[in-house]
Formats: sequence, structure tokens, C-alpha cells
Amino acid sequence: MYMFLCNLSVQDILYVSIILPKFLAITISRNSSISFQFCITQDTLFIFCVEAEFLLLSIMSYDRYVAICLPLRYFATMNNRTCGLLAFTAWFIAVINSLPLSLLISNLSFCKSKEINHLFCDLKALLKLSCNDTTNITNMILIQGSFIGCLPFSLILTSYANIIFTILRIRSSDGKMKAFSSCSSHLTVVLMFCGTCLGQYMIPKSESSEEQDKVLSLLYVAIVPMLNPLVYSLRNKQVLTAFKKVFKKYLSRSSE
Repeated sequence: MYMFLCNLSVQDILYVSIILPKFLAITISRNSSISFQFCITQDTLFIFCVEAEFLLLSIMSYDRYVAICLPLRYFATMNNRTCGLLAFTAWFIAVINSLPLSLLISNLSFCKSKEINHLFCDLKALLKLSCNDTTNITNMILIQGSFIGCLPFSLILTSYANIIFTILRIRSSDGKMKAFSSCSSHLTVVLMFCGTCLGQYMIPKSESSEEQDKVLSLLYVAIVPMLNPLVYSLRNKQVLTAFKKVFKKYLSRSSE
């Protein structure tokens, strides 16, 4: 579990670092210019991070399913080698899938307006500015969205459905409340991230929905990475205990 949390935190740090600093700089300085190279880099890393998070969340939901529904098989099923292999596979698939799409976008010609109507160099916003035929890229987005987005999302929902059925069989009311409290917060963040991402890229949008897209993108660009540490780590008693120990040591050293 902690190894998967570490991978998710690395992904969130990378995810936030490629988008929010530039967004804040534009907001403060009012200078909304961005170089083509940085825009393509931002778009590439954005695609990579989104795909990595979908895969990591599906792996974490399976890990939680085995821990709750098959506790006696947990250490045999989710051993260190298996966990390492699953984490590596998630990163590897994200790299393999993001690079071809980014290369196709970097080779597009942008002869229309150079104003990107979005908070960052969003994939769909860039396609709207291109004067090339983007049918192949659009089809690739739909294919990748189906396998890297919809399939992991369905696995997440299946895992949590089995977890909920298992929780309902727990006799202790305290045990039920504790499990439901943890799973409901996890599922809320997952639905917030997966729902907005799939809604943005898998459902055709009209011109009037561009402003709505910018607002929704804040959910998976800023809100979800902010909630992940709270939901997955700070609600964990062991993590809280370790955090309190470090904080107490810091206070004792500063008082000296």
C-alpha cells in the first residue's frame, strides 16, 4: 500500500508542477504567452500523468480489494515483486501511450488563432487551433481513452462494488463505519478524477461548453492532487502517528 502511495504522490507532484506554476505565473504577471516547446512539453507530461494516475488508481483499488475481500491471500498475492511489477507496468504503459500522441501533436500546423482558450496547453484546445486533419489523433484519443481510461475505471468500480458487499457482511457496526468512511472518501476522489477526465475527452463537446471545460479541468488539475494526500495518507493512523512524531521532534528542536 505504501509503495503505491509513494508512486501516486510522485505522479501528483509531477502533475501539479507542470501546470500550476505556469498558470499562477500567468495569473499574477498577466503575461499569457507560452513557447511552443514548453506547450508541447506540458501537453506530453499532462497526458503521461493522467494515464499513469488511471492505472495507479486501478492497481490501488485492486490492492484494497484483495486486502479486504481476500485477506488470507493478501501477502501471497500482493508480494513485493508483484507490487513492484504492477507499479512499473503502470509507468511504462503511460510512457508508451503518451509519446506517440505527443509526437503527432507536435507535428501539427497551427495556422489559426494562436490563443489557447484553456487554463493550460490542453490536448483538445490544441487540436481546435490546428489547420490539419486531426481525425487520426481524435480516434487515437478515443482508443486510448477506452483502454487507459474506461477499462481501469470499470475495474475500479468492480473492485469497490465487491468491497462494499464484503463490508455489508461485517457484523461489527464500528467496523462497518470505519470501512465505509475510508472507502467512501477514496471512491469520491476517484469518481471526481475519472469522471471529469472521461467526460472531458470521451464525450463530444460543443463550443458553448469551453468555459465549463476550464472549470471542470480545475478538479483534476488542482483539487484532486490536493485531496489525494488527505484521503490516502492523513486518514491513515500509522501515517498520522509518524507525522505527529516528526512534528513533535521539530518543535522540541526549535524550542532548544
